[in-house]
Amino acid sequence: MTPHQLAEPADRARAPCRDQPAFQELAQVRRHLARRRVPTVRVLLGEIFDVAVDIRRGSPTFASWVGVTLSGQNFKQIYIPPGFAHGFCVLSDVAEMEYKCTDLYAPGGEVTIRWDDPSIGIQWPIQCPILSSKDAAGKSLADLCDQLPDYQT
Repeated sequence: MTPHQLAEPADRARAPCRDQPAFQELAQVRRHLARRRVPTVRVLLGEIFDVAVDIRRGSPTFASWVGVTLSGQNFKQIYIPPGFAHGFCVLSDVAEMEYKCTDLYAPGGEVTIRWDDPSIGIQWPIQCPILSSKDAAGKSLADLCDQLPDYQT
């Protein structure tokens, strides 16, 4: 199942409001899983493993994840619906990404989930990640439960 299939139809209709470029210079940088305003991700240069995780409390697919390899050569994109966390790791020496964002960045609305939270069980393609201090300080889904969005039926 893809994040697009899990999203509500009304969520899929939201239009992006801006493009956000991102550039990673280090190979094997694993990003935290964060609740963000990023609906679509693509890679312009290099290769990443990109993940979406359902973090909507009460969702029948809570803590389920999907992952896809995105590269400047395969032209794939991933849609991150509202209520899903997003994370990635860089598989190449350099990666240049582009986000299609629905909202402007608001740091107060972001939570950092542990990249290796056993309740999620993501099968990352690298074993020894290079983590930022923010990524290393991520919390488990259980610890963040009161900050997660609710599933709307």
